[in-house]
This record gives sequence, structure tokens and C-alpha cells, in this order.
Amino acid sequence: MFNIRVFRFALALIAVSVAAPALSERQTLRTEYQAIVLERIAGDLEHPWAIDFLPDGRMLVTERPGRLNIIDEDGNVERVEGTPEVAAQRQGGLLEVLLHPEFNENQFVYLTYSKDDGSGQTATALARGRLENNALVDLEDLYVQERFSDPGRHYGSKLAWMPDGTLLMSIGDRGSEPPRAQDLSDSAGTLIRLTEDGGIPADNPFVDHDEALPEIFTYGNRNIQGLIVHPQTGEIWSHEHGPRGGDELNLMEPGGNYGWPVVSLGRDYRTEDPYFEETLRHHPDMIDPVIDWTPSIAASGLAVLVDDHFPAWQGNFLAGGLRSQQIRRVVFEDGIPVHEEELIREEIGRIRDVRVGPDGNIYVVTDHSDGGLYRISPAG
Repeated sequence: MFNIRVFRFALALIAVSVAAPALSERQTLRTEYQAIVLERIAGDLEHPWAIDFLPDGRMLVTERPGRLNIIDEDGNVERVEGTPEVAAQRQGGLLEVLLHPEFNENQFVYLTYSKDDGSGQTATALARGRLENNALVDLEDLYVQERFSDPGRHYGSKLAWMPDGTLLMSIGDRGSEPPRAQDLSDSAGTLIRLTEDGGIPADNPFVDHDEALPEIFTYGNRNIQGLIVHPQTGEIWSHEHGPRGGDELNLMEPGGNYGWPVVSLGRDYRTEDPYFEETLRHHPDMIDPVIDWTPSIAASGLAVLVDDHFPAWQGNFLAGGLRSQQIRRVVFEDGIPVHEEELIREEIGRIRDVRVGPDGNIYVVTDHSDGGLYRISPAG
């Protein structure tokens, strides 16, 4: 008998395995207000997922099959040994990388990944190790999602430091049971908040709720794959995937319920009906997105430009797009989004991560079997 779910997964795997578009090593592009230079730093990366920056200017870049690399500005790639064993199936594998704010003193590197329980079931996990001589030593799991489930989908896995030294981590709804995102006894479909050692901050919003997991910071989130703490305001911003449509940019509030799957503007992949028969467009007790992207941009990676390195874009948000193969530049006035522009659309393929480097330039990785690391800088 024909299995439509297997067919859809097969199509998804084909879609993410195609080669990235060809790009000359360096080219100048026009945008609405800012000419930019787009250049490839490194290629032949297998589904790279995330970027962070070492103090000496080199970059840590993860590859989903389980590799962690150090890449310099000339594109030289060195492998970091000692990474965790990952369950690299479909969307799972080695995912986020983030340095400790005091990396110079402690050399701590944080990684998220899909962890197998030995029976083929997986969970989102957070590990920490010290970087010494291109190897992670004293690697340990700081947090493992409490429930293992079918592998391959919606791990979330973005990290961000808060000004008080606590760590935010997104966990997707794991795909097969969306209502888990409304269950406070389940970490699926949440943003959690931990101490730097994986403990529970005493002021988390559900610490005193007997039926709730104390690590939960927000819930009702389908699959957050862009996460920042604004360096000037301290606001927490995320974007998450909807189903077919309904991608969201959200301002995160402690204890907030962001609606999934009770509220969504997205549609069921197969029928194009509302995702569930009872799914609403709005609920008075749930937080609406600041932006709803319908049609979907397949949002992944989020950054904000706070200095004047790109003068015309100061204060703008940059949201990567997988299926849409773009960076969406979002302009705010008085906290309200007033304009958007599509950048580098279909120039380099599926945008997986977007970061602003210490030099003020924008760095991007692309989600392909032959993905790359790219830099965007102002022209002239």
C-alpha cells in the first residue's frame, strides 16, 4: 500500500541533498539600500548547521553528521576531536555550537545534538567540553530531554546566553505528536532556561508548579531554529517553523504560551486544511507572533545588526530561510516591523545559520550535502 508519509519524507530528503548553487568565490550584489560583497570562505561541508567565533577570529562550524570544525578566514579546515556520538538521521545530528561568555578563562564549548537511547529513540541533548589543542576534553551531557521519541524531526536546538549568565535552549515538538507542546510536564515544543552547568535557575517561571518541568521558560513552540538575546535591550527573540505557512518571529516572555498547535496560520502538508480541525487563528490566552510568514520562508538562523558596519541596516534583524533560500532583512520602527527585503535569494541555496561576526560582517552556512561557509560584507 502506498504510504504518503514515507513519500513525503523521501521528497524532503531529496530536497536537502541536492547540490548548492554554484557561486564564484566573490561577487558584488545590489540590495535596496546597501551594496554587499558575498564570498565563499569554505566549501565541501556536509550539512553545516551552526557557527560561533573563537577569540582569535577563527570559526567553529558544526556539520550535522557529527563533525565540529575550526575554519580560518582563508578557508582552512581543522577537525575537532572528542565530539559526542550523535543520531544523525534526517534533521538530527550535531547541531548548535556556542562558546561560554568567559571562554578565554574556561575554554568551554556547548553543543546540542540528537542523542540515541540505544533502542533507536532520540532526544535533544546539551553537552559541554573544554577546547584544548583541537579536541574537546571532559565532555559531559548537561541536559537531556526527559522523553526519547521517534528520530529525525524537530529537535529545535538553538542556544543563547542571557545577561545574567543563564542559558536558553530550544527544543522542538519532535514532529509526531504536536500536542506535546502544550504539556508543561513535557519539554517538547519549549524554550528552556538553564544555569551554565545545566541546573535550574530559581526564578524560572514554572519552578513552583508541581505539574510542570522547572526548566521550561516558554511553551507552545513548534520548532525554534533562530534565537537571539538582543545585545542592547536584553529582549529574547526567536523564530520558529510553522507547518505549510505560519512561520513566526516571536518576542519571548517568561511563562508565555505561543500557541502551537492550538493556534497556527499554517496548513496541513497533505490536505492544506488547518493543521488540526480545531486549530485557531488566535487565542486570547496565547501570544501572537510579531511576524507571521505565510507563505513559509522555512526560517532558520537569526541575527541582529547593532553597529554601523552596514550603515543602512543598523538595528535590522536578519532571518535565514531554508526552502526560500534567502535572508529576510526586517526593519523595525518603535518595536513594530515596517519593512522586509529578501537578500541573496537563491544565490547560495538553503540558509541554515546566520551570525554577525566580531568584525561586524555577516556569516552564513548553507544546508546542503556540499554546503559552505560564506561571508557578507559591505561593498566599497
